[in-house]
Amino acid sequence: MNMARNIFNIKEQTILRKELRNNSTSAEAVLWKRLKAKQVEGLKFRRQYGVGEYVVDFYCPELRLAVELDGGIHDAAMAYEHDEIRARYIEQSNIKILRFRNEAVFNNMEGVVGEIVEEARRLRLFRPPLTPPNLGGEEV
Repeated sequence: MNMARNIFNIKEQTILRKELRNNSTSAEAVLWKRLKAKQVEGLKFRRQYGVGEYVVDFYCPELRLAVELDGGIHDAAMAYEHDEIRARYIEQSNIKILRFRNEAVFNNMEGVVGEIVEEARRLRLFRPPLTPPNLGGEEV
């Protein structure tokens, strides 16, 4: 029996994810215009994607790449600690996180997109593709 459980977009977060999509920050809305419809390296990004008990701003399942935008609220000490715990969990789920300040989206969009492209190309070269779970319980 496969004991692995799905950590992506768990049902209990459906309302939260929808609310976050419908009330995105202005920086998220601006970046989404660039990421949607496979405009960046032909990659499919999703908005407000659930990873365990957390929700990431943007996620590319093909590369297991999360893109997070940080506003001023992330500067507070308590928020910083929460972000660190959250980042550890996401990274332990074999997901690479790229973080950008909201100001970078507004002031240097090409730089932000350039970093995403660079990381996507690196991940395509060095990260093995996702394999479906072994449902038979035997080594393949």
